[in-house]
Amino acid sequence: MIKVALKEWHVSHAQNLPSRIDSLKTRLSEMDSKGEVEDLSEAEVEDLHGITSDLHSLSR
Repeated sequence: MIKVALKEWHVSHAQNLPSRIDSLKTRLSEMDSKGEVEDLSEAEVEDLHGITSDLHSLSR
């Protein structure tokens, strides 16, 4: 039972990994572009740090 649950978790997370990385790269690019035009709010800066952190952890 645990083996089945672990396999399902692995499939849902590992197979979706490339699309999650692409999504984060897109969001990062959008935030970078916005930051070049205007100052980012504190919430946006925190979001930017979260995106880079998530991207780094998924890229390992």
